Amino acid sequence: METQTLIYLFVGASFALYIGIAIWSRAGSTKEFYVAGGGVNPVVNGMATAADWMSAASFLSMAGLIAFMGYDASVYLMGWTGGFVMLALLLAPYLRKFGQFTVPDFIGTRYYSKTARVVAVICLIFISFTYIAGQMRGVGIVFSQFLQVDITMGVIIGMGIVFIYAVLGGMKGITYTQVAQYCVLITAYMVPAFFISFMLTDNPLPQLGLGSQLNDGSGTYVLQKLDNLLVELGFNQYTAGTKSTIDMFCITMALMVGTAGLPHVIVRFFTVPKASDARKSAGWALVFIALLYTTAPAIGAFGMYNFINQTNETEYAEADSWFKNWEGADLIAWQDKNEDGVMQYRAGNAFEGKPEFTGETGPSGERIVANAPNPDTANEVYVDRDIMVLANPEIANLPGWVVALMAAGGLAAALSTAAGLLLVISSSVSHDLLKSTFAPNISAKSELLAARAAATAAIVVAGYLGIYPPGWVAQVVAFAFGLAASSLFPAIFMGIFFKSMNKEGAIAGMISGLVFTFSYIVYFKLMAPDLNVAENWLFGISPEGIGVIGMLINFGIAIAVASVTAKTPLEIRKLVDSIRVPRGAGDAHAH
Repeated sequence: METQTLIYLFVGASFALYIGIAIWSRAGSTKEFYVAGGGVNPVVNGMATAADWMSAASFLSMAGLIAFMGYDASVYLMGWTGGFVMLALLLAPYLRKFGQFTVPDFIGTRYYSKTARVVAVICLIFISFTYIAGQMRGVGIVFSQFLQVDITMGVIIGMGIVFIYAVLGGMKGITYTQVAQYCVLITAYMVPAFFISFMLTDNPLPQLGLGSQLNDGSGTYVLQKLDNLLVELGFNQYTAGTKSTIDMFCITMALMVGTAGLPHVIVRFFTVPKASDARKSAGWALVFIALLYTTAPAIGAFGMYNFINQTNETEYAEADSWFKNWEGADLIAWQDKNEDGVMQYRAGNAFEGKPEFTGETGPSGERIVANAPNPDTANEVYVDRDIMVLANPEIANLPGWVVALMAAGGLAAALSTAAGLLLVISSSVSHDLLKSTFAPNISAKSELLAARAAATAAIVVAGYLGIYPPGWVAQVVAFAFGLAASSLFPAIFMGIFFKSMNKEGAIAGMISGLVFTFSYIVYFKLMAPDLNVAENWLFGISPEGIGVIGMLINFGIAIAVASVTAKTPLEIRKLVDSIRVPRGAGDAHAH
């Protein structure tokens, strides 16, 4: 069977499965729509959380970042994994014991303020839309490459699929759909890794293959070979870091606390029966996530090794079909600077910015690039980092069914996170803005209708951002995690562990942290990208790590304002005690 037919078959079957699950588990009440009825098994919730968390960024981009950044990309592995540990220990069980539907619910009730709730909703919606734009773009890229439709049509199809199971099923439908999506995406991620690891090192386990010798008879280890290859081509050593220690620390920390403050991840812990199950499901999620995260470094290294061997000093006319396939998707480009018909992959940017194709072909059959070749580098090859995972099976000449599986896995990763984010947005609008703030007398039926309408509107906006991505989509990690770290995390953390934190302090802290981090990222990423270099950064901290400073500003201003304003009411102090103290502990202490 042809690869393209297999792709249609695999993707079609996975979509049929997701829609079938949504119809089977459709929500009939607001509790089922928001938190799946609150009765999800911890193992099932752990798997759904893993799918929710492992977005297009984890599935498509992370191994690509590792492939091209080497050691410097380890911040993503450490930060995202560490964030889950922090979430499991510090937040999940307490938030579950609080027993509400959403993050703004906790903040609004804990800080006894509708203003605090609205500020939290604004933070949450901005974080979620920033994050979801990248997911929908990822859906479009996968569709355009594998299903032979343009990116716009790919995003529209993705919107339709998410609409069916997010709007119909709510959190109940999304939970069981995400379990299926996890199974699809982890299989798609691991199978090519097993194949490629065995092909290069004779060791089928990629985690061990990364530290093994290549089976080419050279006696050279994989990472040693990569170091040598990259240095020869003018790059830094693969295993050497180029970032400063403070920047590495801040990026890792921002990703950690950003993870612990991401609303679509936190809301998953409201779906289990009791507080102890929240911690169990976080533990299971970490196990399921670790399967992908411990494999990503191997996929990145193997992908880079194969990519260099298949492109550098290869005649374009004899290049494998995968190169021309991805060239057709505008995600790889080659321009023959020295007119020798041979591709040279070297350090430096091949062109001024991303390739802009003229629609014409050159003497070797290559697609001509409109923006002039960069005269300062001998590099002739441009490659988009996000394709490394998707193209890996083709680069390694794996069977067609593995390529088809990868297409289904990429879509599962992007759609699972998009659905979780859309539900967070819809519940914030219907539950936190309408039911809890502006229309307290709304009926449960009307609230559920509003939630579905909000989800529909959110899907349309998300689709628009996927089709016409703003300039910051590539910086989703910097925006979403930095904003979550600097706005929501401190408010949640102090809400649980500082009884004296009052509404004035929390509101002032959230606004100041959000404004500072947002301004810093916008300045360096959008307004003055030419100044985005280490010597211009505050304390040498890049925009990706500045959320840590925003978090400290949030904590500092919140504590300062709380110390000079009215004390927290007694009933709120008792509420905090009830969240933190195990059931029966107070009675035992009294006796």
